[in-house]
Amino acid sequence: MSPTWLQQPEPGSSCAVIAEVSQSHDGSLGMAHAFIDAAADAGADAIKFQTHIADAEGTPGEPWRTRFSPQDETRFDYWRRMEFSAEQWHGLKLHADKRGLHFLSSPFSMAALDLLSRIGVGAWKVASGEINNDPLLDAMAATGLPMLLSTGMSPMSEIDAAVERVRSRGVPLAVMQCTSTYPCPPELVGINLIPEFRARYGCAVGLSDHSAVIYPGLAAATLGVEVLEVHITLSREMFGPDIVASITTAELRQLVEGVRFIEKMRASPADKAALPDSVTALRDIFMKSVVAAADLEAGTRLRPEHLTTKKPGTGIPAKDCHTLVGRRLKRSVRRDTLLALDDLEEIR
Repeated sequence: MSPTWLQQPEPGSSCAVIAEVSQSHDGSLGMAHAFIDAAADAGADAIKFQTHIADAEGTPGEPWRTRFSPQDETRFDYWRRMEFSAEQWHGLKLHADKRGLHFLSSPFSMAALDLLSRIGVGAWKVASGEINNDPLLDAMAATGLPMLLSTGMSPMSEIDAAVERVRSRGVPLAVMQCTSTYPCPPELVGINLIPEFRARYGCAVGLSDHSAVIYPGLAAATLGVEVLEVHITLSREMFGPDIVASITTAELRQLVEGVRFIEKMRASPADKAALPDSVTALRDIFMKSVVAAADLEAGTRLRPEHLTTKKPGTGIPAKDCHTLVGRRLKRSVRRDTLLALDDLEEIR
């Protein structure tokens, strides 16, 4: 699989693009499998779900963030409807493997972590709401797998504490800028924090984006992020709370292409002291040379009105036009003839 960040995470690695399904499958196993195919076809490196086990995660009195579901009486009921069995999760993992995708899913309880440990994940994605869940962080770190730390609900002091806790366990880490607003407006994306995180923690960095457009992801790629996570949807007409914060899988393809384009640009800095051959070859076509502005007889002492500059650039460069004024022609030339130094008498 490429890029290899999730296998060998280090600053400077190629960016891993993670397609976050979240709950957009709406509890449909078939839909979850469809997302895997769509993400693979779009060129993503990883597919990510969320593993919710209602009884292990919340209480029946958990409030709605947004009351969106006409079929679920409570948010607890909604989480229960989102559950897949261990066998079903295993099937999703096998499907992702077959399509060349890293399989990821955020655990929201110890029971979910245990389940995913048995299924197998490429790394642990720590959801923003779990950053101060020390028992869960410790259990993730104990596996030795890389950890992707989302920071959408935390001040810097809380991020510092989580980073220190994870790093003390010696596991690879990426700190991801995130703003838990759905959809996230441009003024809250916080792209400035990405280089700050890199300098502060000396580790891989990333962006977990909820803006529903591809622009923050492209901007993050110019900063050299190692991880980019975006929510995806098959259509903006789909049902669910995450659709408004998601890009379509067609847009995901554009994003992946853009990230790879940007990586190539960053890997090949330009040097104006040595033009590439492809540009040098164009100089003769697009640059201009000094040409006769009219039919001129031999012996003509050149005046400014006798000269002009036109393409191609294979003759005397246009910048030297003024140096020809006052010199005599050794031969007659017709209008639009590219002048050469051999056409001119020697300067005495």
